[in-house]
Amino acid sequence: MKHIPRHLAIIMDGNGRWAQQRHLPRIVGHQKGVEAVRQIVEECSSLGVKYLTLYAFSSENWGRPTDEVSALMGLLSSYLKSELKTLLSNKIRLNVIGETEKLPDNIRKTLADTVVKTDENNTMTLSLALSYGARNEITRACQLVAAKVEQGEMGSADISEELIAANLDSSEIPDPDLLIRTSGEMRISNFLLWQLAYTELYFTEVFWPDFSSEELHKAIDVFSHRQRRFGLTAEQVPRENTPEGGAH
Repeated sequence: MKHIPRHLAIIMDGNGRWAQQRHLPRIVGHQKGVEAVRQIVEECSSLGVKYLTLYAFSSENWGRPTDEVSALMGLLSSYLKSELKTLLSNKIRLNVIGETEKLPDNIRKTLADTVVKTDENNTMTLSLALSYGARNEITRACQLVAAKVEQGEMGSADISEELIAANLDSSEIPDPDLLIRTSGEMRISNFLLWQLAYTELYFTEVFWPDFSSEELHKAIDVFSHRQRRFGLTAEQVPRENTPEGGAH
């Protein structure tokens, strides 16, 4: 456990199927998923992960049945209110990415209040991806850059990868080192498409409600044995990017 990713991103998948396997309403799976969030957030903070990004609600999730969306918004509101004390005591800063203007007013207010109250915390940054879609994020970033060109602030030749990245929702945090997806699905699902260019991917069959601290340790152990080459040959890779030298 000595090679900890600086930034861990997680696609929390399988709540509904976890419930269906137990002949329970889907909302029960989401409730159990919130319990898993609590455990993993605290464990990541304890391990020394500096940035944790959770795919909590995608832009596509708005298309789910109305009662399920309503229940998810209720769970989100309850989580934010109940976990504020934990965030403060563990010095965890809350960050949000996505089209938050589409969220209900009460959720946006609670989010804004929590972001302000945790702003000075520096142990770990917890980013919640809410009403988030990576293609939409990149499109909005390009629109911001295009507006600067139209206004004469810069020319098209000045557009760079760094400039686009600076206009993404995640501009204040580094790219993920490790992405975990639960439930056996092996796809990115419109999550952090720009930021995941050189991220290590880890897929597990475990449904999110059953994703424990032990499962997290398994994923980090796999990560710690990988060599991150970033397009170079194995011989060119700096020692700190080798399993022997530490992933970070």
